[in-house]
Amino acid sequence: MTETVFTNATLVLPDEIRHGAIVIRDGVIAEIGSASVTGIDCAGDLIAPGLIELHTDNLERHIQPRPGVNWPHGAAIIAHDAELAGCGITTVFDALRVGSINRDNSYAKYARGLADEILAARPNLRISHRIHLRAEVCSETLIEELAEFGRADRIGIVSLMDHTPGQRQFRDLSKLAQYVKGKQGMSDLEFEAHVAGLAELRARFGEAHEAATVQAARDWGAVLASHDDTTADHVATSAAYGIKLAEFPTTVEAAQACRKHGIATIMGAPNLIRGGSHSGNVSAGELAQAGLLDIVSSDYVPAALLSSAVLLGDLWDDLARGFATVTAAPARSAGLSDRGRLGLGLRADLIRVARIQGMPVIRETWVAGRRVA
Repeated sequence: MTETVFTNATLVLPDEIRHGAIVIRDGVIAEIGSASVTGIDCAGDLIAPGLIELHTDNLERHIQPRPGVNWPHGAAIIAHDAELAGCGITTVFDALRVGSINRDNSYAKYARGLADEILAARPNLRISHRIHLRAEVCSETLIEELAEFGRADRIGIVSLMDHTPGQRQFRDLSKLAQYVKGKQGMSDLEFEAHVAGLAELRARFGEAHEAATVQAARDWGAVLASHDDTTADHVATSAAYGIKLAEFPTTVEAAQACRKHGIATIMGAPNLIRGGSHSGNVSAGELAQAGLLDIVSSDYVPAALLSSAVLLGDLWDDLARGFATVTAAPARSAGLSDRGRLGLGLRADLIRVARIQGMPVIRETWVAGRRVA
């Protein structure tokens, strides 16, 4: 039997913040009590559940650290895993795109091979890794790529991604031009061809790709998510598909419709911290103020997840509620009942956090009772 005791801690419980102690034994939370026991003196630091990340593109940044530079996948996975552990993330759904465009090297197929590498590496990684498939409707090979996956892959989330120019995330084509030209170095003519090509793919394959994605998620028992809902009609379609998680709604109208249909909303931490969307869409802060923000994702900045929890806690004057957006709420939406809260019998996925000049700083990260950072 292995046991670790944290004492003199500020415990972030599901509905309150309380001074006390917590005991982890054989990988689970065994006791939550007073501070008068002997153990690791936390000096008042926060002890919170480990952070749960539902949608991150961070692994892609490690695989291609610069445009045109490809890094060995094994080394990239290890570096990505270590970075997340150091940021207090104890469970991650690594987002992999399925659906490629044969004529476009920037949209080449990669998901099946990378998923195999992640799954093979899992026993040696610090935190819990699961798969999130981002199904690109505007592609040529989505149905074929979905067919390469099955229940044995333990796909946790499948999201419907419709990047047709002029709607959803990039209603403003000038924002899309800024993003694509900057990332891929396109000329004006190349950008015009890119926009026309995506629109043509949506017209040819859109309905079939949506239907195949919905069916695949059902077959695998995965959570089905929408992406960039903009209108109440978008949300109504999502609800008809059985979607319960809306990633990055782009308007207040869409977020309000999500609330009406019982769909949880997830917004990006960079949007929240920067004070707005880089695509010109609704700010996460506006949705938080309106009570329409349920979950936060680090998206492309892992360290932003913890900062967002504290920022929201300060905004709402309720630190427990702020932390819930990155712990209990994502766990619930992903169907993970064994983590995301400080509760007896739950996995001992914990973080120790100090606040230095208001800034949250990770002191320790524990996964299933083992310190990993």
